[in-house]
Amino acid sequence: MRATEVLAVIVLCFFLSASSSTSSDEHDFLAITVATDETDGFKRYARSAKQYDIPVKVLGMGEEWRGGDVKRFAGGGHKINILKAELAKYKDDKNKIIMFTDAYDVVINAPASQIVAAFLALKARVVFSTEGFCWPDATLASEYPVPEKGKPYLNSGAFIGYAPELYEIVTHKAIEDGGDDQLYYTKIFLDKALRQKFNIKLDYTATIFQNLNGATADVELRFKGSEAYLQNTAYNTVPLVIHGNGVSKLVLNTLGSYLAGAYNPETGCVACWEDQIELGDKMDKYPSVFMAIFLEQATPFTEEFFTKILALHYPKDKLHLYIHNAVAYHAKEVAAFVEKHGPEYASVTVVSDEENLKEWHARNRGIEEFLKTKAEYYFTVDANAHLDNPYALKLLIEQNRDIVAPLLVRPYKAWSNFWGSLTSDGFYARSMDYMDIVEGRRAGIWNVPYISACYLIRRSVVADPKTRPNFISGLLDADMAFCENMRNVDKFMYVSNRANFGHLLSVDSFETSHLFNEMWQITENRWDWEQRYLHANYSQALDKDFQNEMPCPDVFWFPLVTPRFCQELIDTMEDFGEWSSGTNEDKRLDGGYENVPTRDIHMKQIGFEREWLLMLKDYVRPFQEKVYVGYFHNDSRLEGGYESVPTRDIHMKQIGFEQEWLLMLQDYVSPLQAKVFEGYESQPPRALMNFVVRYRPDEQPSLRPHHDSSTYTINVALNEPGKDYEGGGCRFLRYDCKVLQSRPGWMLMHPGRLTHFHEGLPTTKGTRYIMKSKTNRLIKYDPVPTDDIQVEQVGFYDQWMAFLYQYVTPLQQKVFEGHVREPPYAGANFVVRYRWDVQAALRPHCDSSTYTINIALNQPGKDYEGGGVHFTRYKCSVTDSRLGWVLMHPGRLTHQHQGLPTTNGTRYIMVSFVDPDV
Repeated sequence: MRATEVLAVIVLCFFLSASSSTSSDEHDFLAITVATDETDGFKRYARSAKQYDIPVKVLGMGEEWRGGDVKRFAGGGHKINILKAELAKYKDDKNKIIMFTDAYDVVINAPASQIVAAFLALKARVVFSTEGFCWPDATLASEYPVPEKGKPYLNSGAFIGYAPELYEIVTHKAIEDGGDDQLYYTKIFLDKALRQKFNIKLDYTATIFQNLNGATADVELRFKGSEAYLQNTAYNTVPLVIHGNGVSKLVLNTLGSYLAGAYNPETGCVACWEDQIELGDKMDKYPSVFMAIFLEQATPFTEEFFTKILALHYPKDKLHLYIHNAVAYHAKEVAAFVEKHGPEYASVTVVSDEENLKEWHARNRGIEEFLKTKAEYYFTVDANAHLDNPYALKLLIEQNRDIVAPLLVRPYKAWSNFWGSLTSDGFYARSMDYMDIVEGRRAGIWNVPYISACYLIRRSVVADPKTRPNFISGLLDADMAFCENMRNVDKFMYVSNRANFGHLLSVDSFETSHLFNEMWQITENRWDWEQRYLHANYSQALDKDFQNEMPCPDVFWFPLVTPRFCQELIDTMEDFGEWSSGTNEDKRLDGGYENVPTRDIHMKQIGFEREWLLMLKDYVRPFQEKVYVGYFHNDSRLEGGYESVPTRDIHMKQIGFEQEWLLMLQDYVSPLQAKVFEGYESQPPRALMNFVVRYRPDEQPSLRPHHDSSTYTINVALNEPGKDYEGGGCRFLRYDCKVLQSRPGWMLMHPGRLTHFHEGLPTTKGTRYIMKSKTNRLIKYDPVPTDDIQVEQVGFYDQWMAFLYQYVTPLQQKVFEGHVREPPYAGANFVVRYRWDVQAALRPHCDSSTYTINIALNQPGKDYEGGGVHFTRYKCSVTDSRLGWVLMHPGRLTHQHQGLPTTNGTRYIMVSFVDPDV
């Protein structure tokens, strides 16, 4: 028995069983359709009929279609000629109601009883669906009756009527198979005598039939309980049969994922469970798969890509590998993978970059190679598609669809490997449910017009010459050509988001000019960057309940980056090689003078500055905010017009006393600061904020907790507590210490940023005046040289800035709670090299930073002996450096420190001087 005969028997058995169980009152109801091929569209139609127990008779299955190319031209007369013989069986049955619809682009969304009731309400013997276009002969438009409302023109894709009248209509006159069925019915309707004879009416407002072409703006998908339905908002009707005629077929594909009980808003995708299979645990029984891997351009993180391919939970002896590598950059990696793991697979075919085979032809060759095997599935995976789920392939096979893709999305973005809709010229358009699918608010299997990067195809699709995938179509890219060709042969393409399968990478801007190119991917592929380079304990250390280690007062340890990052940064710096001289002269700096010199390389030198700043912002800053409390609105006197911590005040500049006050600071205040904060000797001071504050109970009695935007702050009491006012004072929250008895003319000095989060206590009576200056120091020279290379020198400046912003700043925010400034600015970023025979140590000094981070790039005891840092003010040393961990401490003022001698080997550290307020 031929396959078409078997199919016909199966279809007939199903539909006859349905027809024996349904009737509507005294009327017999039968749905008839014409379908010569069991396309995906037909299967959808059959499913919708089965969902509502609709009795259906399928005509023409397995026959040759002789009705012409109705997608592009007039035609379809073959349908009428097929109908004649079938309707002859019912020509004398006055109670027989027959509904005819097309099969490939129709979804039934109601039971027979509702359809019959809607038909009877129109009080006609025959009802045709309508549309907004007079086709195929637009000159006939003027002959149509003008309705009060609705679409005026007949559409032949769906109609319903009594059997005797329908038989008379289809036998009214002869029509050739290649003639146009819609024109045939149109001329009968426009003949007034025939229209009245057969009592033909049009369903102007879509009470039964909704033709979508030209009417997609009129309809809206809605839910009532567990059922999805289509609301015609133009005419306030709920159509029962949906026809995706003309160019609206893609819209029907979207709606078809919901209608006819396919999706339940409460329980999710219902149709997903239909026809699903289980492979079970006996892997020797799994179907064989041809896996085609494509590396069409330089792609980051291919090491992880191949690791995930190896990790697929599928027997390798059931997998045939076909690898096309078009990029010389990946040649060694591909060769190493094949050499090491190739013998594990059923077969391996590699097309190297040396063959210069274009992508279109390489993908078509993959299809050809697949057909040479006995594999049951063709599974294509591009190098930018990372299958994080080891069960991805198994799950896709179990879904039991002809073509299905796993949903893959670029992390933190809406870019995915499918399109929900298309523009008129075949490019991306967003469907109404795209974001719900991408963000996982709706889970299921979705009929879509475009898939890419990774998908599974059943062998029957490839084996059939009519549906065989072809990756060439004019000048289209290979992925678009494949999808267009599949759409043209009515093959549905599905995307599944029922599981978390993996993710996509961004590859278009991947540069391969660095020693370790993935280090620069913190912006484009952050998720993958974090998996490779961010320390495994980073998030734990950021947890608010986690106690971060503090070896010295206000000096904290944080896990930041992996040993791999450390080693790759060392190797990058050594490969760059331009370490600074370690003297005060430094041409990389403005003015050419380094105050605390080291032998170093700046991040900017290696082009990693932007990345490091991003790491500071996103990864270091949260730690600073955690541990340094308070270092976190409108004032026209300030640049930008915004005051973070407003007071009622008058600036010195407003009364013309700015220069005089600055001179007082330089001559009288600086000597006091130099005495109490040993080691902080840079000059001259710069006070950008100098003002008198007034506190009153009825105006502003107090000031909320805050940090000052200064290296240090001075506060001069201008009147006397107990005499001129009551209350007032200053409280330092970190130390729970209050200063209450202000002395007129005396100066209170404290660090501004980071460590000394403070508040102004309420003035309860009278008026309190204080003079405040927020002072920063200008660093003009650096007398402590080191052996270093700046990151700028190796082109790593931007990447390092991004790294600081993303990864270091969260650490800083955690340990220095309240210090919230973004984005941070790291004025100096460099790798320092300490060697016992070149520069082993560093003299006591303060850093020109709000806080400093110091990342150990190699290990004491293993790579070197000695080393460490000693904080002179607290008489505390940190010598047990930890690979990949960041040591964070305040830079200016309070934490004078020195580098302890490296006695053997070479010690590498990465240093950033961070100024969030710059």
